[in-house]
Amino acid sequence: MSEKQKDKEPTIEKNKETSSYRSIFKATSLFGGVQVYQILISIIKAKFIAILLGPAGVGIQGLFTSATQLIQGLSSFGLKQSAVKNVSESYSSGDVHKVSIVVTVLRRLVWLTGLLGMLLVICFSKHLSQATFGNNDYVIPFIILSLTLLLDQLSAGQKVILQGTRRLKDLAKASALGATFGLIISVPLYYLLGIKGIVPTLVLNSVAGLLLSWYFSKRIKIEQVTVNKYIVVKEGKGMLQMGIAMSISGVLVYLSSYVLRSFIRMEGGVDAVGLFTAGFTLMGSYAGLVFTAMATDYYPRLASVNKDNEKCREIMNQQGEIGILILAPIMCACVIFSTLVIKLLYSASFYGANSYIIWCATGMLFKMASWSVSFVFVAKGESRLFIINEISSSVYFLGSYLLGYHIGGLSGLGMSFTVGYILYTIQVYIISHIRYDFTFSSSFVRLFIIHLIFLIACLTVALVFKSIWEKYIIGSFIFLLSAVYSFKGLDNRIGLMKYINTKVEKRNV
Repeated sequence: MSEKQKDKEPTIEKNKETSSYRSIFKATSLFGGVQVYQILISIIKAKFIAILLGPAGVGIQGLFTSATQLIQGLSSFGLKQSAVKNVSESYSSGDVHKVSIVVTVLRRLVWLTGLLGMLLVICFSKHLSQATFGNNDYVIPFIILSLTLLLDQLSAGQKVILQGTRRLKDLAKASALGATFGLIISVPLYYLLGIKGIVPTLVLNSVAGLLLSWYFSKRIKIEQVTVNKYIVVKEGKGMLQMGIAMSISGVLVYLSSYVLRSFIRMEGGVDAVGLFTAGFTLMGSYAGLVFTAMATDYYPRLASVNKDNEKCREIMNQQGEIGILILAPIMCACVIFSTLVIKLLYSASFYGANSYIIWCATGMLFKMASWSVSFVFVAKGESRLFIINEISSSVYFLGSYLLGYHIGGLSGLGMSFTVGYILYTIQVYIISHIRYDFTFSSSFVRLFIIHLIFLIACLTVALVFKSIWEKYIIGSFIFLLSAVYSFKGLDNRIGLMKYINTKVEKRNV
């Protein structure tokens, strides 16, 4: 090998690494933009809902949602997550006929599972009303809401096709338009009907979501194929095997959410559920800006190299680094400006959610670390390991939540969230290290520690300083340090300034 060739090798590797980071950032930017738009829509929507329904109305909506999601998690068999792997693998093969078979089987399965979920809610509507609200006043609303399980499952199937075939722009458009229609539908109904508008709003939102996902997915060319029972069983088995594992995980999450909300209602009343729901939704919106945007691209990409541990390790660390660089400054801002955000999104009557938010934000950093690792269990199709991991973590998560709320209210709940994700990060790291020889890169560890220090500093400021202006001035300085450090980190990895300048030049042409 010549000296010239040797010199070229590091450059080629560096270019490949930059390209990989850039691919992650590009996908995150696409869906991050959609998430920002959805957050803006949510700000307007949540403001109207908070004013028109108040904490009690938000609490009732949260109880309806957690109850139906519990049944949905049980009946959906995790198809909206597991089937992405099947569609992605068949699409990567370039075999159009194979893609058509997989999609046809998927569409049959979502119809069957959607109808199952609908029938389960109808059959157990009386029990759901009694367990959720302590009376039988909500039997009819639950029966009506059963329709959302069918509609949402059909919509999920269409989104799986979009994600698996890498039609990310169409998927992003469907999400953005869904948020828009959700606002257009919700506000007039809540204004006219108040709390009675919750059920029809949830149903109409599901209808809109299905129509949008169907509109964009029909653009994909799928051959008309004849699929017999043997093919359905053969292809469906692969989807359902991992799907059942993910369904169990989903049930555990929804069950925990349902039990927690019911526990909060018994200890603190419906208003307390409303405050928790507001804080949970707010954190979900801002953290979801990163998690949802990244997951859409991350899962299919990791699944495509699931046989190569070295490549998996490289992608997992790169994904984690980009995630930390984007998420950490957002969480710093959340801690410092949480009161302002609550007032903007909801109203002064929701200030009680502030203590949950500031503690929860710190835990989000650990959630990102564990999230970037735990996806490997799904990508590799390790269904048994996945179930064991999720069941064990659900036990200590729920236990810590109930104990935390009982002892410290919403503050205790936020602390429990952080403690739970510290334990979960340690757990998934140990499992993946033993099984796949995974290790965090020194680059990731350095980023994580520095941003954790920034977040702890913001949390300290939020807890210590009583003056709002002192908190804003000192906190803003820490937030800017975090943001500048993240910007430099992104620039080093993807050439962010060059990327931005290129985009600006293209628009000016």
